[in-house]
Amino acid sequence: MALFLSENDVEQLLTMPLALEAVEAAHRDLSIGQAFDEPRQRTRLPQTTLHILQGALPQLDAIGYKAYTSNRSGVRFLVYLYRASSGSLRAVIEADRLGMMRTGAASGVATRWLARPDARVAGVFGAGWQAEGHIEALAAVRPLQRVKVYARHAERLAAFCTKMSERLGLEVVPATSPEEVVRGSDIVSTVSTAATPLFDAQWLSPGTHVNAAGSNSLIRRELGEDVLKRCSSIVVDSVETALREAGDLLPLLEKGRLHARELIELGDVIVGRRVGRSTADEITLFESQGMAVQDLAVAVRLEGLARQRGLGVELPYGG
Repeated sequence: MALFLSENDVEQLLTMPLALEAVEAAHRDLSIGQAFDEPRQRTRLPQTTLHILQGALPQLDAIGYKAYTSNRSGVRFLVYLYRASSGSLRAVIEADRLGMMRTGAASGVATRWLARPDARVAGVFGAGWQAEGHIEALAAVRPLQRVKVYARHAERLAAFCTKMSERLGLEVVPATSPEEVVRGSDIVSTVSTAATPLFDAQWLSPGTHVNAAGSNSLIRRELGEDVLKRCSSIVVDSVETALREAGDLLPLLEKGRLHARELIELGDVIVGRRVGRSTADEITLFESQGMAVQDLAVAVRLEGLARQRGLGVELPYGG
């Protein structure tokens, strides 16, 4: 029978090491032609938007989609996982935590392949739900000593830093300005809903790796043209998706100052087809839009663990 996993079930099962392994495997499979992914589709109404990401991982007997609605009252996420071989339903999974963890894991995988091995200091823009997974992923792939975080609301920022310091056992501190976040950081990550660039390219040190995780629609922009000009490599999760909705990249693509052939897919770096970082002084960038195969790869592993541990509720349909 098909299995339903609640947010509570996901919280019990999902760890960052699992998410990192799943996301990296999904990108590897995509690069070698063993996975399929469709860019996000949106149906918009004045009050509510429906977003759908769909794909397949045939090696894992998996095909499915993530559907979520966004409304002033909140965002609601569900992953529907089917057997690729028979079309029968395997699982329906509440996917707020799943999405947060896989988004962080995507930047974690990119950091593993693009950041300098000696990276010790990270600067992060954003102190919300998504930033939690992001910092956890960075700490999992690099031996961080310090994380500087900047957000607009000082009280919420202080509470966030205290929470993450206790959870991860490392120094997570509030920054007083965007410049303080960027200067002296080996890794700079943006996890925001900003509509205008967050920092000045001159603040970046040689050798910095940048993760931009918030600009997944035309109305969002976290990085300016000055930052993009300083990046030796611009890596994306999917070129096709980036060309549709990477708010950071589209203005330059439209002006002809950046070309699609210059974009590098993360999977191609993982399998050795393309080089992400050539020298210690290069500034590298990962632009993350999010992909169905990332969600599905995590969902497959959660379903297996849930069945092993007796978690979840059997559904009376779809088997």
